[in-house]
Parts: sequence; C-alpha cells; structure tokens
Amino acid sequence: MISYTTMTTLWLRMGLAAILVSGASSAWAQNGGGPVRIYNTVKTKLAAGKQVFGGTVSSNDPDVYCAMANAGFDFLWIEMQHSPLTFQETARMIRACKGAPAIPFIRVPDATEGDIQKATDVGALGIILPMVESVEKVQNAVKFAKYPPIGKRSQGGGQYGVMWGGDYRQTANENIMIVAMIESPAGVDIADKIAAVPGVDVVFVASTDLGSFSGKKQGEPAYEALATRVHDEVLKAGRKLGGPHAWQKRHGYTFFQAAGETALIKMGAEAALGRGGAQEQKKGVAPIEGSEK
Repeated sequence: MISYTTMTTLWLRMGLAAILVSGASSAWAQNGGGPVRIYNTVKTKLAAGKQVFGGTVSSNDPDVYCAMANAGFDFLWIEMQHSPLTFQETARMIRACKGAPAIPFIRVPDATEGDIQKATDVGALGIILPMVESVEKVQNAVKFAKYPPIGKRSQGGGQYGVMWGGDYRQTANENIMIVAMIESPAGVDIADKIAAVPGVDVVFVASTDLGSFSGKKQGEPAYEALATRVHDEVLKAGRKLGGPHAWQKRHGYTFFQAAGETALIKMGAEAALGRGGAQEQKKGVAPIEGSEK
C-alpha cells in the first residue's frame, strides 16, 4: 500500500509536470502556434499605412513626461544622446506613465550592448540609433535588442514585464522596433545596405546633421539629392521612412520626430498670449535642432 506521504509527493510531482507542460504549450502557441500579441501601437499604425509622430523628451520630470505621453503623440522620443538623462531617471518616467498612449522610444547614445540592454529593460519598445555609418552598427542594435534566436539579448532584471505583461519574453522580439538614423553623406552612401539589415523597421533622415555634415542647406539641389537617395533606397527595401515633423508632407515619410517639451511650452505660452507666429518657420523646412530654445 502506498503511504499518504508518497501519494502526496506523487501528486505534487504530477502537478508540477502539468504546470511545466502548460507553460511550454503556452510559449509554443505564442512563438509558433498562433499570432504573437502586438502592443507596440506605433508598429501597427505604420503597418496600416498611417503616419506616426513622436514628441521629444529631454527633461527628467515624470510630470512633464506624462503630460507629453498623454498629449496625443504616438510615441515619445526620449533623448539620451544629447541630454544628461540617466537610465534610472528614464525608468522612473516610463513607469510613472504606464498605460499612456504614447509608446516609449529611446535614442541611445550608441549601439553598445549596455545602452541597448538598459533601454529595453526599462521598457522602451523603440531603439533609435544615432549616426549610422556602418552596417555593423545596425546589426549590433538588432542583436542586443532582440532575444534568441534572433539576437543575443540576455534576460535579467527590469520593469519591462510590469509595463508590457507576463508574456514579454515571448512577444518582445515582435514589438521592439529599430530606427536607424542617417545623419551624414557616409550614411547616405550605404542607405541601401542599412535598409536591408533584417530587423530594421525605420530609416530616419536627420535633417539637421545631414546639413551640418554635408555643408548644404535644405532646398539646395545637393542637399535634396542626398535626401532623395535615402528616400528611394529605403522605400525600395520596404522599410518605413522617418524625418522631422516639418517633412510630413514629403512623399513616403511616415515616422516623425516632433518638437521637445521646452519648445512646446514656449509655443503654448505664445499662443495663449496671442504672440505666436512672430518667428514662423518656413513651411516644409525643418528647424535647426536646438535653435528653438
């Protein structure tokens, strides 16, 4: 006769086995047995042919972040390349506005494993990669942002599960987007190769630095030839094309960086005082980055 203790042990083992089988079946269903849950609304909007707009955030104030996140933007361009923001501050801001409509994207300082791992761990669903002048840089971004078998992102601590759900590990690869920025003639020269990297979702034309590095101004034939070359190569590769908010009427552009919080506060104050438009930007020409302050 089997003792009560032995029987209890068997039941516990059977229960544990059932849990493991159930978990494996669930993971199989998410990975290959059915559609993966998509919660990155930027991705779904772009797939539907819509334009998306991201407000730029450089402040570390969670209240400012939440005001931007609920203002109507599709995503927030969290600026960590040209600001003193830390990942701890960024994590606090993103967590403070869990459930806000705007999806957090982070422009990382570089395509290092540490920067990209931290950006994804704090909950960013978009990695914006500055100053792309090599295919390897984009490949590294994909590798560090994606879990195996696509990439080599390691599992660890972070608030991604709190932000996006318990099935994050099974769904992250389908929701995290890579945005590669072309800012120089060297980047333009390999625009076709950048757009061809598996895992790249958007190629972004950085209007300010393209002018800075080329020595040309928007509207000049030489400048527009550079922008047109990127435009043609990116769309031919089937990727989405990004640029400054002022370029929203340009053909083929669907992903846009809008103004930052300080510029928006200034514009809002001017509008409230009836003083807007005194320094109105030439229509269709992106402002020089940083000049709005």
